[in-house]
Formats: sequence, C-alpha cells, structure tokens
Amino acid sequence: MGLSLFQGFAKSLMMNLLSEIGDNTFFAAAILAMRHPRGLVLSGCLASLFMMTILSSFLGWAAPNLIPREWTHHITTILFFVFGIWSLWEGLTEDGDDELAEVEEKLDADSKVSSGKSNGDSKETEDRKKEQRPFLTRFFSPIFLKAFSISFFGEWGDRSQIATIGLAADENPYGVVLGGILGQALCTVLAVVGGKSLASHISEKVVTLASGLLFLAFGVHSFLSSEEAP
Repeated sequence: MGLSLFQGFAKSLMMNLLSEIGDNTFFAAAILAMRHPRGLVLSGCLASLFMMTILSSFLGWAAPNLIPREWTHHITTILFFVFGIWSLWEGLTEDGDDELAEVEEKLDADSKVSSGKSNGDSKETEDRKKEQRPFLTRFFSPIFLKAFSISFFGEWGDRSQIATIGLAADENPYGVVLGGILGQALCTVLAVVGGKSLASHISEKVVTLASGLLFLAFGVHSFLSSEEAP
C-alpha cells in the first residue's frame, strides 16, 4: 500500500508539473493575476484544478470496476505512448512561442466584449441585470468564477486530464489525487506569483519535449510491469 501510494503520487506529481507549466491554463492564470486581485484568481484556478483532479481520479478508479483491470492497464500503456509521441512531435515541429500571445489576445477579446456591453447599458438596465444575475455570482466574485471556468474548461479533455484518469486506473488513486493536487498547486502559484514576466521566459518547446519523454517513460514502465505480471 505504501509503495503503490508513493508511486502513484510521484508519477502524478511529475506528470502534472511538466504538463501544466507552459499550458494554456498556466498562461491564463498568469495574465489574469496581473489584471485582477491575485487571491481571487489563485483561489478560482486552484478550486477548478483540484475539482478536475479529483473527478479524473474518480473516473480512473471506477474504470477497472466497469471493464477488466488488464484492459485498463493496456489502454493506459497505449495512451502513455500516444501522448509521448504526440508531445515530442509538437515540441519538434511547432514554434511554441506564440501560445502566451494567443491566450492574452483571447482574454483581451473577451474583456472588450464584456466592457462594450456594460458601457452601452443605462444605470437602470445595469441595476436590473444585477438583480437577474446568475445564482452563483450572488455568492462568488465574478473574477473567481472567471478564473474557475477558464481553468476548468481549459483542462477538460486535455492530455493531463486523460493521463490522470489512466494513472488512477493503473496506480493508487489516492496517491494520484495527492500528487495531482500538489503539482497543480505548485504550477498555479508559480503562474499567479510570477505573472506574465515569468511566463514569457518559459520555453514551451523544452517543456513539451520533456513531458513527451516523461509520458514515454511511463509507457515503458507500464509495459514492463505488465510483462512481469504472472
């Protein structure tokens, strides 16, 4: 139990660190933290990523109860190799230097649309909107909800989420949750505290290549462990 917990923790921690640094959500958190209170941005991003990690780990834990564990092990091994080759291909073929600019441009466009709508409204209309605003905004800051939604939907279907599901199906799910939460927290805090200046100095190409090698290493380890199993 102790060894499997540590193995799941270590794999999840390394995977999340290399997958999330230089990711869309990393850049979005860095940019949002420069425009809004850091505490709200950090809490929104962390709440979203923690929820995503727990949900993904639960799906991975439930998978062996629905299909044979041997199948889930083989599927996880294949996914590691696919993600490894995919990441290496992206790192070698793409420039990897314009993602920060793309994320910032998208956030600028969204904020312009929002400000344009609010500027065109009269005070009476704004008061009516406040009364009719969504239920959640009555209890949570709009900045918190914005950071939460950007992080949640940015991670949904991402390689790190699918890999987390595979890890939880093949490793100790509690270790995967702990490692994932710690990895996500470290990356998010780094993005929020460092801001855009730090994000601009991160080489997306190097991080992508490193994550590709890590996925391949996981695939090899998973394949060898299946060969050793009786």
